[in-house]
Amino acid sequence: MKAMPAFDTPDEVRPYDKKRAEVLSIGELTLSRSGFEPGWGWSTSLKPLVGGESCQVRHTGYMISGHLATAMDDGTELEFGPGDVVHIPPGHDGWTIGDEPAVLLQVTGAAEYAKK
Repeated sequence: MKAMPAFDTPDEVRPYDKKRAEVLSIGELTLSRSGFEPGWGWSTSLKPLVGGESCQVRHTGYMISGHLATAMDDGTELEFGPGDVVHIPPGHDGWTIGDEPAVLLQVTGAAEYAKK
């Protein structure tokens, strides 16, 4: 019997400052399970790697645990917690809220997220 893809044995792991993404490719679909440690922020942890003034990746997914916040380039702020469906358009900063790690299952944006 063929083993199904699992985050315990991902196709790729992307470790970054205060963040870790486990990536699975299933046909044309790429999923990631991303863990964001307390103190993580896009502008401090990923901006130096990818450049630009804000994250230009569209994120759609499901919050498993913890809390994340985003500030859009136009000033709109969003907050996500456990059980929330996440949709963040391109042009934003993001950060972890509180002392608990945040875990996001990402359905769109996983293929290109955190790459130069």
